[in-house]
Amino acid sequence: MEQVEKMPETEIAEQKSKSLWVHAFYQLISDPFAKVSFIIVALYALVAILSGFDIIAGNWDVQFGEGYSAPSWQHIFGTDLFGRSVFLKTVKGTEVAMSVGLVTAIISMIIGVTLGATAGYFGGKVDEFIVWFYTTVTSIPYIMLLVAITFILGKGLIAVYLALGLSSWVNLCRLIRGEVIRHKDREYVHAASAIGANEFTKLFKHIVPNVLHIVIINFSLQFQVAIKSEVILSYLGLGVQGRPSWGTMINDAKQELAQGVWWQLAAATLAMFVVVLSLNILGDALRDALDPKLKGKK
Repeated sequence: MEQVEKMPETEIAEQKSKSLWVHAFYQLISDPFAKVSFIIVALYALVAILSGFDIIAGNWDVQFGEGYSAPSWQHIFGTDLFGRSVFLKTVKGTEVAMSVGLVTAIISMIIGVTLGATAGYFGGKVDEFIVWFYTTVTSIPYIMLLVAITFILGKGLIAVYLALGLSSWVNLCRLIRGEVIRHKDREYVHAASAIGANEFTKLFKHIVPNVLHIVIINFSLQFQVAIKSEVILSYLGLGVQGRPSWGTMINDAKQELAQGVWWQLAAATLAMFVVVLSLNILGDALRDALDPKLKGKK
């Protein structure tokens, strides 16, 4: 009888979770800034996919004219030292930026959710070890940690993925740990125990879905942080090799400014500015729509 009475608690939790997502969806589609930002990010993603298959910008390394030709109707962002189209290089750089943002955010999400949920749910020595571990990681300056990992792994896109992913999971881990601690003693978790659910099921089937909004918000924020970090690494010469990157374009442009050649710097910074701004607006909209605490204040 006790099991039968407690079963509805899990169903109530699931219904609340579904209503949160439905409300968040309608709130997002009613926000014009969020819709425009989503469209811009989707366009960048489409450009990155098409560029990855060389459907567009596959000829970025072809010489189209004289070196350092100023922007014109033929070449909207002019040409670089070797007569290559700066516009095509910028488009090809979108592939690097979006892939780094996506892969890094996924790696960060997997590590952060796994460690944070494990620490919060099991507590004790497990919690102490994980807290000690991420406290140690945060004590190292972010850029120094990033550069150190890149030096160990070497240069290249895979190294950038791993360096950024392995150095950016701590904030999500801390947030998930706190939320799991708050949720693990709630009625729907006890109800799951009453019907015979094991620890893994209670943690990842019942608790984690109820803190998924934090993961999604953090994912959008980490995406844009990864793009900016990749630009920094490439600017320092530790990032992508053998293909265009906004960071390498900015690095090349620092010597060109003295010659009055500004268009490569403008193209790379404009492309980065638009996508980062759109991701910021979209991230704020997701936070407003998905965070129950903010709903309670309105």
